[in-house]
Amino acid sequence: MEDIRKKTLSVLQNLIEINNDGNHGYRLAADKIENQEYATLFHAYAQQRALFASELEREANLLGKDVDGNEESILGAIHRGWINIKSVIAGGDSEAILRECETGDKAAVEAYEKAMKENLPSNIEAVLRKQYADIAEAYNKIKTFKHVTS
Repeated sequence: MEDIRKKTLSVLQNLIEINNDGNHGYRLAADKIENQEYATLFHAYAQQRALFASELEREANLLGKDVDGNEESILGAIHRGWINIKSVIAGGDSEAILRECETGDKAAVEAYEKAMKENLPSNIEAVLRKQYADIAEAYNKIKTFKHVTS
C-alpha cells in the first residue's frame, strides 16, 4: 500500500510541475504575443494550469504529502517542454511563441498519458482524465493556430 502511495505522490508531483511550467509559460506568452485573441486564450490557459496544479496539490496533501507547488527545476523544465519560451518571447514572434506553446502542451499530454497508465487510485484517475482532456484540447487548438499563421 505504501508503494502505491509513493508512486501516486511521485506522479502527482511531476504533473504539478508540468502545470506550474504551463502556467508560467502561458503567462509569458500572453504578455508578449501581439495577437489579442491569442493573448486572451493564453491567459485563460495559464489560469487553467494554475487550477490544475492546485487540484493535484490538494490530492497529494490528502495522501499525506506537503507539496510545494512553486518548485521548478531547470532540468525538469527542459523535459517538460517550456524551457525555450523565455528566449522566444523576447522577439515577440507569434509563430515561434505558438510553436513553444505547442511543444509545452505536447510534453504535458505525453506526461498525462504516461501517468494514466499507472495503477492509481480511482479518484485521482478521474482528476487526471478530466485535466488530460482539457490539456489535449488546448494542444490541438494551439496546433490549429500554428497552422493558420504559417
